[in-house]
Amino acid sequence: MNKFDFGIITPSYAPDFERCQLLSWSVEKFISPSVTHYIIVPESDLPLFRQLQKPNTEIITVESVLPWWIKRLPLIKNGWLSLKTLFIRGWILQQIVKLGVAQYIDKDAFVFADSDLTFVSPLNVESFVREDQVRLFRVPNQCTTQFIGENPGYYKWLITASRLVGLPPVILPAPGYVGQVITWRRDNLLKLYQHLENVSGRGWIETLCSSSHFSEYTLYGVFVDQILQESSGHYYDSKRICHDYWSSEAMSDEELQKFFAEIQPEDKAVMISAKAGISVEQYQTLVKMYTSKCKDLGASSLSEK
Repeated sequence: MNKFDFGIITPSYAPDFERCQLLSWSVEKFISPSVTHYIIVPESDLPLFRQLQKPNTEIITVESVLPWWIKRLPLIKNGWLSLKTLFIRGWILQQIVKLGVAQYIDKDAFVFADSDLTFVSPLNVESFVREDQVRLFRVPNQCTTQFIGENPGYYKWLITASRLVGLPPVILPAPGYVGQVITWRRDNLLKLYQHLENVSGRGWIETLCSSSHFSEYTLYGVFVDQILQESSGHYYDSKRICHDYWSSEAMSDEELQKFFAEIQPEDKAVMISAKAGISVEQYQTLVKMYTSKCKDLGASSLSEK
């Protein structure tokens, strides 16, 4: 079996610094030091994030991974100027940055961990590989008519992904690919760039900048599932490995305690959405109390890597 070289990818910015700091702490505690953690931030936030730099942690600027024709607008917080397309929202740009890592980071595979995620138990990234195939999170038939009615954004993501890769509109039910601790292959990203350009007749970044609504995980998933198929080098897995909280409603201290009490043995991480407006101080102690239970396990697990 070939050995895959993994990198952990985290886009972040100043308002999420404390969350990213907790994530960085958890990577150091629970991930092998042979795995590099790449934190990608706006150039203006570089001085703040440099304090997270360690031998296995690199801080990269967003500007360094973008083409010359995309510029930051200093007076606008959530947008970027494009000299070739319409104005780019920050959310869209973050997804483009994730998709673009294969051009700048020479790793065989990537693990995506957003700032509001924290690892809570030992994770051997080699567990994501089976017979030279890398795990791809995929929930079969997740996107039903009822699910789409409750989560309309998912259907828009599927429609956009199908259009971008040159497929007819998706037929429900369809798989879902959105989750936490997502793994991709670098070679497939390079193929995706070329495929997007072949379909659109334009550069792949320009193509995506012209799409007002898409999901990076859905786009990659549809490309792998429908275009590459058996040649993708992925195996599908829908098992939960992260205990997450997606709501924009804040949790009380009692609800936070209940959330941590519900962590399952298979959970390698927790995610409390930054949109919930819960300060890191409210749950950091709970994280460290929970992870202290894994201290001995973590030491033995990392020594085996």
